[in-house]
Amino acid sequence: MYKSMIALIAAATMLTACNNDKADENGGKSVQTTDENQTQTENEEQKQPSQTDTQTSPKHEKWSSLPEYDKIIEQIGNEDYTFNKETDNDGKRVFLIELNGEKQYKTVFVKNTNRLKIIKINGGGEVYDEILK
Repeated sequence: MYKSMIALIAAATMLTACNNDKADENGGKSVQTTDENQTQTENEEQKQPSQTDTQTSPKHEKWSSLPEYDKIIEQIGNEDYTFNKETDNDGKRVFLIELNGEKQYKTVFVKNTNRLKIIKINGGGEVYDEILK
């Protein structure tokens, strides 16, 4: 009896530990560890000097009119990112943002509430999750 319970608990723990979409699976609630908070703070400190550079890249001109564009560039920097629209319907707009052909960020803009989520794909976790004004 005890062995089967331990095996069941261990299996459940292993399955939940392998989950990569923490923010999406939790109904949009932010799940961050202390390490992610430190990384986010360090990233914000590094990006502050680049906030003065607000020129729009020629590749981004068709996206620059979107309400979430300025906040995305403020959070991830104004490098030569490629924006790939994954979804754009009445409820939300989802972008996959690439740099040198590698997916770096995923952004989700919920149109009803003006909520923007920016998620670093390669292990960085949630970078930004707030309502835009």
